[in-house]
Amino acid sequence: MTRVRLHQTSFTAGQVAPALLGRSDLRLYQNGAATLTNVLILPTGGVRRRPGLRHVTGLPGRARLIAFEFNTEQVYLLAVTDGLVTVLADGEAVATLTSPWSEAQLAGLTWTQSADTLLICHPDVEARRLTRHGAADWRLEGWSFAVVDGVDTRPVHRFADAEITLTPSATSGTITLTASAAAFDPLHAGLPFQVAGKQVTLTAVVSATEATADTVEDLDATDATTDWQEPAWSAVRGWPVSAVFHKDRLVVGGARDLPNRIWISRSADLFNFDTGTGLDDEAIEFPILADQVNAVRAVFSGHDLQVFTAGAEWVVTGEPLSPASVELIRQTRVGSPTERSVPPRDVDGATMFASSDGGGVHEFLYVDVDSAYTALDLALVAGEVVRDPVDQDYDRVNRLLYVAMADGSIGALTAYRAEQVTAWTRLETDGAVAAVAMVGGVAHVAVLRAGLWSVEAFDATVSLDAALAGSDAEGTANWLGLDHLEGREVRVLADGSDLGLLTVTGGAVTLPVPAFAVHVGLPFRHVIEPLPPAPFAGSSGSAGLALRPVRTVFRLLETAALRVDTGRGPTAIPLGTLNQASGLGAAPAPVTGDRMLRHLGWTRSADRPLWRIDQDDPVGFCLLSATTEVKVND
Repeated sequence: MTRVRLHQTSFTAGQVAPALLGRSDLRLYQNGAATLTNVLILPTGGVRRRPGLRHVTGLPGRARLIAFEFNTEQVYLLAVTDGLVTVLADGEAVATLTSPWSEAQLAGLTWTQSADTLLICHPDVEARRLTRHGAADWRLEGWSFAVVDGVDTRPVHRFADAEITLTPSATSGTITLTASAAAFDPLHAGLPFQVAGKQVTLTAVVSATEATADTVEDLDATDATTDWQEPAWSAVRGWPVSAVFHKDRLVVGGARDLPNRIWISRSADLFNFDTGTGLDDEAIEFPILADQVNAVRAVFSGHDLQVFTAGAEWVVTGEPLSPASVELIRQTRVGSPTERSVPPRDVDGATMFASSDGGGVHEFLYVDVDSAYTALDLALVAGEVVRDPVDQDYDRVNRLLYVAMADGSIGALTAYRAEQVTAWTRLETDGAVAAVAMVGGVAHVAVLRAGLWSVEAFDATVSLDAALAGSDAEGTANWLGLDHLEGREVRVLADGSDLGLLTVTGGAVTLPVPAFAVHVGLPFRHVIEPLPPAPFAGSSGSAGLALRPVRTVFRLLETAALRVDTGRGPTAIPLGTLNQASGLGAAPAPVTGDRMLRHLGWTRSADRPLWRIDQDDPVGFCLLSATTEVKVND
């Protein structure tokens, strides 16, 4: 009989896909797990129970969350819902603005911020600029383009057939433009047109072939000309897909009817898109032409300007960036989603973006050795954790990338390139998460619970979801303000004691005894299940092996509860003495150190984990390592 000690000293490979169960030779197998739910991987290798979700405020419906950080002290959360933008500061609404975006359009929103200005784009809605003029003074307006000597500098394009001509009735004043074929739409009224290099403003559209206009610049002649253009972005042709500020210029990527085009504003003149004569500081415009679909989905400012399209990833280079030096180079061929916008995020110099197939989150990173960018799929080994990302944001302090999925879960990626840590876990709650945003260093989510939408924030001071904390200097048994949990069974922690489940009635819970401080919310379970023992997984002779797990030693850090299932039901492992703060439902004090669990019996299931932690105790939990001693009947 052979005795084997199986050591798991790190979980830095995260949850591993079942397809890798036969690859016990890989390093990630030694550091991975079969299931990691509602836990987070520490960069040092341990795994801890995730923070609870603190209730912030209710929402009128599905929302997209946007961080607006003016400085370190003035940070705001924007909740964009059907027809509304709500500006939140410390959980309180400081402004509510009417918006043009419907609930169906929220998934397609993109945005970028510079100082007190946030630009928001959607290809079917006029681009908007949200500006802060004071703590409670916010304005949502359309983009205003620079006007130079009376001439509007928005970008223009020729959409009509090349053979169609325009004939002006005069060279100045109010004129009539006559087209040789259908060229005008009623929505063109009020827009600037370029006719033979000079600008006129359409005042009315009489028919598809006739419009009236006022000249901004005197025309050179009244001859029919094919040299005419209309605005590249309009209610007729659609609006920008995405935008970003890059090297003192505004970059716009794609539009509804020009999906593969890039516009770069004049240097230090963000809303001037006049390409002029191609001087170094003038605007730049070019299409992306290649052998595959290149509809722009996002533009991102890194060391280079990065362009993410439906079929590939590109960089725009040029030092300095000018019409003469600009160069567009394709780097990789992954592609980004077209049915929704998942904002790229910078993680330690790499750009994380969701792939077009919905099953990957890629790291777009410049590699010095290759002198090119690579796009490594960080979700390749994570199995079902990453499926159809809908939103993402990065917590720089905790090195966590939160990725909201279409099924309402969150994939949490601990990324620490210096230590080769790439670890996914799955976060679940009693509801569905639809959006995530980092605001002031705190991850906020938009979540749907029992038909009600709300904003919640990950908070290490609470250990429940949809949670509220309260205090009363005199002590009370009746706790109010729980309307968002009406009719739900909630877990109650009172003065450090777990009172179990109570039902919210009339927006309140009534405790069996008065308490001075409570936490009330929904419980959640965390699950840790290791991979099958590596010496046997995938080996040709493992099917008939009889194994006898003898004992497992768990090394814990500040852990107050440990329940382990070795195949015969969960067993609570005693940790320490109880906190006797109130005497009712007192919780054990957190402990740090080793705790041992003895196993019973033999097993021939070498393809199954030897233990499983599955518990909903709303207390601290952190597992640093586990060592299992196994006897093998060979």
